[in-house]
Amino acid sequence: MTALQVTAVFDPAAHARGVPYALYRELREHAPVCRVPEPPVGDWPAGPGYWAVFRHADVKHVLRTPELFSSHLGATQLRDPDSPEDLRFARAMMLNQDPPGHVRLRRIVAAAFTPRAVRELEDVIEARARALVGAVAPHGTCDFVPLAADLPVRTLAHLMGVPEEDRALLADWADRVIGYQDPERADADAVDPAQLSPLGRAAHALRPGPLVRPDGAPLNPRSRAALPDMFAYAHGLARRPRAGSVMARMRQAGLSGDEFETMFFLFAVAGNETLRNGIPGALHTLLDHPDQLALLRERPGLTATAVEEALRYWPPVLHFRRTATRDTELAGVRIRRGEKVVVHHGSANRDERVFPDPDRFDITRSPNDHVSFGFGPHFCLGAHLARVQTGALLRAALDLLPGLGRAGEPVRLTSNFQNGLKHLPVRWRTAP
Repeated sequence: MTALQVTAVFDPAAHARGVPYALYRELREHAPVCRVPEPPVGDWPAGPGYWAVFRHADVKHVLRTPELFSSHLGATQLRDPDSPEDLRFARAMMLNQDPPGHVRLRRIVAAAFTPRAVRELEDVIEARARALVGAVAPHGTCDFVPLAADLPVRTLAHLMGVPEEDRALLADWADRVIGYQDPERADADAVDPAQLSPLGRAAHALRPGPLVRPDGAPLNPRSRAALPDMFAYAHGLARRPRAGSVMARMRQAGLSGDEFETMFFLFAVAGNETLRNGIPGALHTLLDHPDQLALLRERPGLTATAVEEALRYWPPVLHFRRTATRDTELAGVRIRRGEKVVVHHGSANRDERVFPDPDRFDITRSPNDHVSFGFGPHFCLGAHLARVQTGALLRAALDLLPGLGRAGEPVRLTSNFQNGLKHLPVRWRTAP
């Protein structure tokens, strides 16, 4: 296998055509840990390359051993931060910490995501999901992506105490941070300042123009310099947090300035974009498998296992990075201290060693040991909330939209990180 072929694992443009599952399968068999180059992408410079990990067992090993594979040393995004200052800022984020620092930050916000806390939200989420779908039901057609995106934004706004009129800011920040490889998302600004709260308008006025560094190179969209509007909003909201909100917990916890800003970043972006990709991906997968769609209509009690199988089959996040803390070996490959190690969830979720007939979508599959929420110390804090929202919106769509099917071709997001759709046109029968 040539370096050019392996580069498809990294190439964002290749992912706009689809996740390279056939290549994953070949690599699992013949090169389960292999070197992947990072060629230039548009104006973005080349990177040093990384070790990619494709088998389920090896992915789990990397994720559960922070003493060998650190989230902190180089942070968890594939692309290296642009400067030591950017790296220092990124390291303050809970996602980019190793124990014990990670444990301390996780405890601060964990109470918002316990099963009991989520159960208290379930009726609200169910009602919102049915209201969103019910509002479009008379029309007979819609783009399911923005419809699905509205539910996690509303849920996040509730958890964070973000005023209703400022919800559009959450979507805007996620577009810029997660969609930076896709010009349609990176450069879009769909926020109407007139609809925002005074705090929202003041923050939006700080929204930067083109993200370019003084030397003309692209500015990392995850850096502090790229998000002055988001952090201004975060500090403004923290001055008057809603009682019981995540923001109130963060204010009371005595976080440092960097910890506070990166925690807000994590909630506002990661908690939003993952579901924005996962829920449309789940429906897209069901529409591609009409036998499974019919089975779910007939047996709504399968919703929970259908959600798990959709997460396995369409992982919202395709990879995460670690950095080797010392010279080590993985699957017979020598890895040097300081080298990037990237686990590929999409490959692990199709590993034949774990999942019988892994390319088959089966909503009755059990057990289902997918790694779409990660594994080990960084297992996704919001996993249960994500499952509840995905199930609620799928059930609402199947209950309220008879004859649901495609109205056109879906359009994928250009991203090697998020497995997303920009558009999913659907149609259904309406009452005569």
